Amino acid sequence: MLTLKNFINGEFYDAEDYLESENPSTGKIWAQVPNSNEREVNEAVNSAKNAFHKWSNISAQERSRYLMKIAELLEKRLEEFAIAESTDQGKPVSLARAVDIPRAVYNFRFFASVILHNLEDSVFQEEFGTLNYTQSCPVGVAGLISPWNLPLYLLTWKIAPAIAAGCTVVCKPSEMTSVTAFMLCEVLKQAELPDGVVNIVFGTGNRTGNAIVKHRDVPLISFTGSTVTASRIREGSTDLCKKFSFELGGKNAAIVFKDANLENCFPVIMKSSYANQGEICLCTSRIYVQEEIFEQFISKYIELARNIKVGDPEDPNTNMGALISRQHYNKVKSYIDLSKKIGGKILCGDGVDELKLPENCKDGYFILPTAITNVADDSPLMQEEIFGPVTCIVPFKTEEEVIKRANNSDYGLCASIWSENVGTIHRVAKALNVGTVWANCWLIRNLNMPFGGMKESGTGREGAKQSLDFFTEKKTICVKIK
Repeated sequence: MLTLKNFINGEFYDAEDYLESENPSTGKIWAQVPNSNEREVNEAVNSAKNAFHKWSNISAQERSRYLMKIAELLEKRLEEFAIAESTDQGKPVSLARAVDIPRAVYNFRFFASVILHNLEDSVFQEEFGTLNYTQSCPVGVAGLISPWNLPLYLLTWKIAPAIAAGCTVVCKPSEMTSVTAFMLCEVLKQAELPDGVVNIVFGTGNRTGNAIVKHRDVPLISFTGSTVTASRIREGSTDLCKKFSFELGGKNAAIVFKDANLENCFPVIMKSSYANQGEICLCTSRIYVQEEIFEQFISKYIELARNIKVGDPEDPNTNMGALISRQHYNKVKSYIDLSKKIGGKILCGDGVDELKLPENCKDGYFILPTAITNVADDSPLMQEEIFGPVTCIVPFKTEEEVIKRANNSDYGLCASIWSENVGTIHRVAKALNVGTVWANCWLIRNLNMPFGGMKESGTGREGAKQSLDFFTEKKTICVKIK
């Protein structure tokens, strides 16, 4: 069994208390994770605070070299990280190998490059003989709290821009998926990153996370997770003037018009429905299909969903692994059970098809890719984030109607449009109240572009410029030169 340690001021420390962490595919305990208390968080914050002055004053070129070194060392251990991520989170190892760990590597490389090309603003005022220019000043100690669904991917998406900008950090990964964060600490130490620049403390949100967000020496918080938790974070910091970046939940719609190229649509929309067991905030959970092609769409969707192989994450042929925990498994199942009570029709998946698992996965948290129809727009299945392999598929008649229905949500993270008509795409994309719209594609990201949600899906944006802006404050300097 693995026993993790906190990483503070460049050293590993045993914790006073520990939690047990499960392998979701077997239901067995495989790691002990620190449950850090206020004293341990204070040590991490003090370490980051002491390291801030020196780190924030070294050149962008030198910070860039550190990030490139971290990326290089992480990439050398890609397979080891992929296996650990799969075991810890339940996702297929093939997915961790192809997406999670390479993206974590790229996060460091990307921001290592961005900070070398980040231009400041300047204006010469001839009438006053003054030169005005801006200077980006690192804010200080950043509190970074990342979720369990894409553990290393999203943790590094926060660490990389923060330290690239000159901040030092105190991080709290999810207590359910902490192993690759612990392994990252080994990489940081091998890269000889100065002590205190990155500190990682493990534990629950109520204990460890709460101590970070309420700490007076942590002036900014970047959080990815649930809308409910984000509200608690903000409410717990009302007496402190902190900066917040919240990337939260979604109830994302895919709109399939009758002129859509279904041959291109189906492989992508299946992935958007069930990638990572549907445990991605960007996954599609509502599919609106124009009524002229509804029956055709449903038939093919069921066929493809039943071809998705659910099983052992270590099996290279597995397409979908286990849900994160027994508690989350029960939550997802409760929505499927609710659909039966409110008149929904389960087209495929849980309760309809047989789930066949290898012996070593019998106690794991697996659910078949499930699709449901005959559900009303105001039902919990269409309004609440399920965060699992469950999609609702319903027909629509007109463009105006489907825009109104897609926008009928408290969330506003992303959406996808499927049509061969460029005019339709632009009109609908403009009308949807979401932060990102994909047209005839899904999850294609250019990291230079801003990313974030509207409404209850978050505040602020992440991306090259946007992330660096968050971790810095703009100072304007005016110099009289004549």
